[in-house]
Amino acid sequence: MYFVGKNMNHLRRLKGLSQEELAEELGATRSTIGSKEEGRSMPSLELLVKTSDFFKVPVDILIRKDLTKAKDFSFIELGNQRVLFPIMVDQDNKDMIEVVPVKTSAGYLAGYDDPEYIEQLEKIKLPFLPTGKHRAFPIKGDSMLPMKPGSFVVGKFIEDRSDIKDGRTYVLLTQNDGMVYKRVYNQIDENGTLKLVSDNKSYEPFEVPISEVLELWEFTCSINTQEYEPEELKLDSILRMFNELGVELETLRKDVRMS
Repeated sequence: MYFVGKNMNHLRRLKGLSQEELAEELGATRSTIGSKEEGRSMPSLELLVKTSDFFKVPVDILIRKDLTKAKDFSFIELGNQRVLFPIMVDQDNKDMIEVVPVKTSAGYLAGYDDPEYIEQLEKIKLPFLPTGKHRAFPIKGDSMLPMKPGSFVVGKFIEDRSDIKDGRTYVLLTQNDGMVYKRVYNQIDENGTLKLVSDNKSYEPFEVPISEVLELWEFTCSINTQEYEPEELKLDSILRMFNELGVELETLRKDVRMS
């Protein structure tokens, strides 16, 4: 099934254009645009290319994917490519977020820019999230304690690298290291890199060239899939954990002794 007519109509409305205005932008007539939007005829190759260039959406996506699921013009540019990230909504017009499953997280590097891969991901609704494009990622290992293995970090997509906040945590998709969750420090102006730091001081910080960062998602919230054991919540266990992280807790120790 081809969606080009529906998509032209939807994208035009998202831009706030009339058929006459879109026709002028594309060098066509209003009746031509109306005919394509109503599905009475297919656009010519020339008109398809002009429509693709105007809306900055690949031709194959324009033809084969139903873009009416996007409630706003949520297309994000990555490098020289325009990648489709529609903000999905449910029947009540509530935002949905995709969940990258644990078992296939290794495949995210290959599928992150494939609309078909993203479309087949499971989706959940978290009504308390701020505005923006969000996605949930599985967290493995102990580099970001006290995050338990099997937890998910929900991140907000960061398009502008200048929006990176030093010391905040981000999920990054990189060419050589795959998907990582770290505390980030912006060194782009100094040497063109991001410094990635683990909260667990057993792991050394490392730098990643900004040119190798494919995606960047700022922490919004976490979802824990494992219950903490009682001993993990005892004060001495918490102190020991933070000691292992290299955090200075002298003040806290004094407060504990006085209580």
